[in-house]
Amino acid sequence: MQTPAPRHFLSGPANGLAFHAIGMPQERAAREAARRAFVEMKQRFIDAVAEVEGTRGHWLRHQVRQTQEPVDLWLLRGAVYAALGGHDPDTLRLRLDLHRALDSVFPDSGELTPFLPLA
Repeated sequence: MQTPAPRHFLSGPANGLAFHAIGMPQERAAREAARRAFVEMKQRFIDAVAEVEGTRGHWLRHQVRQTQEPVDLWLLRGAVYAALGGHDPDTLRLRLDLHRALDSVFPDSGELTPFLPLA
């Protein structure tokens, strides 16, 4: 009786390791750039919630660590901004860094502008 080889020894897409290489080179480069942007944004969120105290800080740190997609961080932005409610220079800098990180991944995420007619 022959035992099957472990998945990481199989060749081709059956091992699950080659799926990241599917597509044209520019598609792979775009996926890698998007992943780098997400990791950078997640790091900024981790830095922002690192000093939040109490159960709220613990919950925020856990939630940020569990994120796997940019939209997860987008959904947490309100809670993080609320936790960074101070007006000292360090808090303002953290808020600005988060805003820039979000804007780099979600370019149209700025303040809502009033409706302007086309005519």
